[in-house]
Amino acid sequence: MSGLGIGLIGTGYMGKCHALAWNSVASVFGDVARARLVTLAEVNADLASKKAAELGFARSTGNWRDLLSDPEIDVISVTTPNAFHPEMAIAALEAGKHVWCEKPMAPALQDAIRMRDAAKKSGRAAVMGYNYIQNPMIRHIRRLIDEGAIGSVNHVRVEMDEDFMADPETPFYWKSEIASGYGALDDFAVHPLSLLFTLFGHVESVVTDMVKPYPTRPLKDGGNREVENHDIASVLMKLEGGISAVLLANRAAWGRKGRIAVQIFGSQGSILYDQERMNEFQLYQASGRPEEQGFRTILAAPHHKPYDRFIPAPGHGLGFNDLKIIECRELIAAIGGQKAHVIDFEEGLKIERSVHAMAQAFAEKGWVSVA
Repeated sequence: MSGLGIGLIGTGYMGKCHALAWNSVASVFGDVARARLVTLAEVNADLASKKAAELGFARSTGNWRDLLSDPEIDVISVTTPNAFHPEMAIAALEAGKHVWCEKPMAPALQDAIRMRDAAKKSGRAAVMGYNYIQNPMIRHIRRLIDEGAIGSVNHVRVEMDEDFMADPETPFYWKSEIASGYGALDDFAVHPLSLLFTLFGHVESVVTDMVKPYPTRPLKDGGNREVENHDIASVLMKLEGGISAVLLANRAAWGRKGRIAVQIFGSQGSILYDQERMNEFQLYQASGRPEEQGFRTILAAPHHKPYDRFIPAPGHGLGFNDLKIIECRELIAAIGGQKAHVIDFEEGLKIERSVHAMAQAFAEKGWVSVA
């Protein structure tokens, strides 16, 4: 059976992640045909040719629109900066291609709606790149919540912190432009939102504060430019079912590299998870003798599917790119019309609506309901 034909737009950090996933998914899972890496698109022909050779694509182009008319391409991975997602994803869907698009959907809500509408009209699979939800630990946490292992959940706290914007001397680049979005909220906090949505359902109402720790950043050629969005955001939320929640996001947090800390508090216990230690979580259950109560560390192991597809022994650990391979397999399931553990454009739009409600709440200095 011939595998899916793949087109890739963009070869930065996430473009490489997509290429690694397409290269590996058949070997890891063994139940799908090997993908055919057809054409890679970059900003110019020379860079495209170089990256195609590195990543295993048969052809390359300096014009991403060349992918649209290629009958050998079934799926297009969109891994460009946020502002380019709408045009590329919509064009791909209108050309009859399935789409795997990195998060967030788009800086403007109306563009995200257009993307969702294009996906519905096309009948093609359109999936967002929220790979953290693919972690076997997150899947198991959801199972424990559903089984009532910690009783009824009443409060959730989630923090996402990294330090790639912590240095005030970091030069101004596109992530500080308003054209890329609100900053910490949509470029960044959509990842913990994807976890909240996977574990608990949707956000119902929000109130927000945002901060610019550095109002200006230096330009590479000298001088300074005003920072146009916010690197820090704090949000109070009501989740589906009346659960209270707090979301804290900081792109300027020295010492934090990939932290998404989730604390889940229930009537009969608690669960703690941190993305920097993504192969474990802590479980506290209020049953048993009081003098023996305490948090237990649950280590990732082969019985936490699909960990077993990568490693036959517990405690060895998966990585970021492994989650991308799992996401790729789920995308293939969605393309085949099977049940898939993904955030499609319909669900992605709900995350976008939450983000825009948060920004509205900041502007209005009060609680806002999520449409």
